[in-house]
Amino acid sequence: MLILVTNDDGIDSPGLQALADQLQLMGRVVVVAPDRERSAIGHALTLHAPLRANAVGEDRWAVSGTPTDAVNLGIHGLLKQKPDLVVSGINKGSNMGDDLTYSGTVAAAMEATLMGVPALAISLASESFQYDDFSEAARIACTLAKSVLEHGLPADTFINVNVPAGAPRGIRVTRQGKRVYADAVVQNQDPRGRSYYWIGAGELGFQNLEGTDFHAVNNDFVSVTPLHLDLTNYAAIDRLRQWQFEPMLNDTKDNGAGDDQ
Repeated sequence: MLILVTNDDGIDSPGLQALADQLQLMGRVVVVAPDRERSAIGHALTLHAPLRANAVGEDRWAVSGTPTDAVNLGIHGLLKQKPDLVVSGINKGSNMGDDLTYSGTVAAAMEATLMGVPALAISLASESFQYDDFSEAARIACTLAKSVLEHGLPADTFINVNVPAGAPRGIRVTRQGKRVYADAVVQNQDPRGRSYYWIGAGELGFQNLEGTDFHAVNNDFVSVTPLHLDLTNYAAIDRLRQWQFEPMLNDTKDNGAGDDQ
């Protein structure tokens, strides 16, 4: 068994170490992670600069790039065989609802899925992030990893896991919830009178709807959400077809011809 472990909190994160330590009970673990914190970087891929991968221990690499870079480089460059599983985390803080679109932790699992490797992302919804705080989440990650390998995942699907602080009451399969954003940008002035802006400083809430990731974690359950690479809103296809794009295009051509005359 070969397991690739990565994250977006950086190679020195205690959550990464706790995860790698626990997964070693299943097989060989290779860590390929960013050399520094890359939180909220999403699915960014470095295309216009070279990447460096420094060996910082046995089966442990620090990459000068994003979580997506780390997974891509690990699978296609550093490992001599394709891993059986990719596990991303344990993230310092939850990745639920709309927030997962920003998450480098989730993006790393998405990249693995694009590469044809089963994957899961795991995050800890807590305010304390010492090594021991991640132990329960690491055990849960190991349990879910075994389930993924045993049962497999649907095509183009990975799972996003969020673990509540303390001892969970159980595990719930959930859907993606909805974040409620307050004023997320704060403007201020520096000592020279120039304006600067701080993104993400507002209070964050969520819709506490039953069946969602937020609801599960808020009630001390582990949330397991299957995510799909296909972002198409199939329910909206028929509605958009009613917009009758062809007449719009004809009108545009007619207007353009008139302007040239």
